[in-house]
Amino acid sequence: MAHSPKRKLFLDLVLSLFRLNGLLVAEGDQMAEALGLTSARWKVIGVVALASSGVTVPGIARVLGQSRQAVQRITDVMESDGLLRYQDNPDHKRSVLVCLTDEGQEVYTALRAVQDPWAIENTEDVPVEELEIGLQLVRRLIHKFDR
Repeated sequence: MAHSPKRKLFLDLVLSLFRLNGLLVAEGDQMAEALGLTSARWKVIGVVALASSGVTVPGIARVLGQSRQAVQRITDVMESDGLLRYQDNPDHKRSVLVCLTDEGQEVYTALRAVQDPWAIENTEDVPVEELEIGLQLVRRLIHKFDR
């Protein structure tokens, strides 16, 4: 059982995902550098931008699979840099909502101008069906391990 083909495939997948994550972080850092951001800040600004009416720090942390404390440090710096603002949360007195400022929205728009062509270029030779199957598998594994 310890040497089953499924076990080896799964472990190879895990190692490949680790490698892909490192490559994506490096790509993100390179793309965001011109805007004075790191990929960590890019990820946060992306989650906030896609939330229609603000999102809490714990909510951002959940989406990114990071600790609340790590996200809080990033949002605090981005707030002091004028990219994010905190506003009262009508649903929770102690967990404020994180929203984009006008400057943050401009930076997000500039990021999209870089990200969208990058995404298109890097998936030109990948069929939509493969992307859908890959996304389905990754989401299934996230669900399994997100306890």
